[in-house]
Parts: sequence; C-alpha cells; structure tokens
Amino acid sequence: MQRINYHETNPKLMAALLTAQSYLATSSLETKLLHLVDMRVSQMNGCAYCLDMHSKDLRHEGDTEQRLYLLSAWHEAREFFTPREQAALAWAEAVTLVSTTQVPDEVFEAAKKEFTDVELADLTYAITMINTWNRFNVAFRTPAGSYQPGQYSKSA
Repeated sequence: MQRINYHETNPKLMAALLTAQSYLATSSLETKLLHLVDMRVSQMNGCAYCLDMHSKDLRHEGDTEQRLYLLSAWHEAREFFTPREQAALAWAEAVTLVSTTQVPDEVFEAAKKEFTDVELADLTYAITMINTWNRFNVAFRTPAGSYQPGQYSKSA
C-alpha cells in the first residue's frame, strides 16, 4: 500500500525533481543508454515503479525482451551488450554501491575508454538521479503499473 503519494501531495518537490531530471534530456548521452542504466540501478535498489517505467521505455524504444531479461546478469551475458553499455552498467553499479565499492580504479578506467569526461559526468548525474527516484518510490511504496512511455518527458 502506498504510504505517501509525493507526486500529488508535494507538487513543489515533484517539480524540483522533474527539473533536475530534465537536464538529462539535453545531456551528451543517448536516451536508450540512460534507460538501460536506470533499469539496472532500479533492479539493484528493488524499485518496482522505476522497473515498470524503464522496461516500458526500453521496449518502446525497440529494445528486446531478451536484453531486458538478461540485464540483471549482464556480466554473464556480455555478448548482448555493447562495450559502451557494459562500461556504463559497471559504472552504474559501482556508483550506486559507492559505500562498499569506493568506485574502483579499474571500473573508472573502463568507463574512460568508452566515455568522454563530459559524458562520464552526465552518466554519473543520471545514476544519482535514478538513485534519488528509487529512494522516493521505494520509501513511499509508489505502485507500479500505471506508467506510460514518455509520460514524464512531456511534463519535464
């Protein structure tokens, strides 16, 4: 059961979150990569609302069911993910688990091979944003299922 509907009960907070999120639409990163990272981080954080959202967005953008199913095991299914996606996923995992990983040098070096400094900064921002959304949605038990692809990009 949903604890608080922060989308409705605190419109100023929701507007601030959407404003912060809106930067990513102008970032140097491709949308599909951002959704892939968002979905992986949401898997790690157990956020059903965000998993529903980003799986729908990825499908809408033409990603395959097989890749979505294998995302949580991408380390063992590397052939389904490009080197750039692999570097982004490893970076996302390390940044999300910063308190235990301290973001290892080898993960940084792999990311630097695939991303410019600007792209890596944008990717890190994207990871911090999805972690923020995950924490709100998990804490308040935002129910999954009602999201429509692109729903928030229209209002952001």
